[in-house]
Amino acid sequence: MKLLSVKNISKHFGGVVALDNCSFDVHEGEILGLIGPNGSGKTTMFNVITGLHKSDSGKIMLKGEDVTGWKTHRIASSIGRTFQLIRLFPKLTVIDNMLIAMKYVHGQNFWPQLLRKKHVNEEEKAARGRATELLKLVNLHEKSNELAENLSYGQQKLLEIVRCLASEPKLLLLDEPIAGVNPTMTKQILGLVKELNSKGMTIVIIEHNMNVMMQFCDRLVVLDYGKEIASGRPSQVRKNRKVVEAYLGKRK
Repeated sequence: MKLLSVKNISKHFGGVVALDNCSFDVHEGEILGLIGPNGSGKTTMFNVITGLHKSDSGKIMLKGEDVTGWKTHRIASSIGRTFQLIRLFPKLTVIDNMLIAMKYVHGQNFWPQLLRKKHVNEEEKAARGRATELLKLVNLHEKSNELAENLSYGQQKLLEIVRCLASEPKLLLLDEPIAGVNPTMTKQILGLVKELNSKGMTIVIIEHNMNVMMQFCDRLVVLDYGKEIASGRPSQVRKNRKVVEAYLGKRK
């Protein structure tokens, strides 16, 4: 079943074509890899899907509903997303970073409640309980009261992923989740992604490590110059002439 459908999406930045009539589907329950050379439009596609950029044309459909043009906070209730550059609040604690994410996706004004520590209500207690359970997924619950900036880079990546789960999304978009981390942390992050997928989470990953993507993903969609040039199982995509030429630079 199609969870997300990208239909004929185009996006220009001045005279630069970032996405060119691009279309693909994400099937419920799969891990889909979005790959392509640098500058092929992968992150721009994530930005369009999540409402950070408005497309020039085309539609984004989520479970058959047209979500094109939705505000980012509305989309965040159904689609969780990480970024290439970590977007945590470094001077706040791990638990407060989680609480901010939970209040953002529910449209609440989190700052007054965050500062009003002595008057934590039942809703806040429930939120803290939920946040702690999510942190346990990545063994960060014992670091709840540490500042986010004191976590290792890999731990910060894990925190970003579990923050995305605060809204109980239908779809998770991960932009280079293992970039810059050591092999041990890579294994832990990929293990978390597999665990989430085994529990029913649909996941789309952008990653430049082709060995990982070929082994890890159920399907791949390949972009080049903003166009979808190939899609299918990794074994099929690996042999695709257009994909080989895109990566080796053999252009006509």
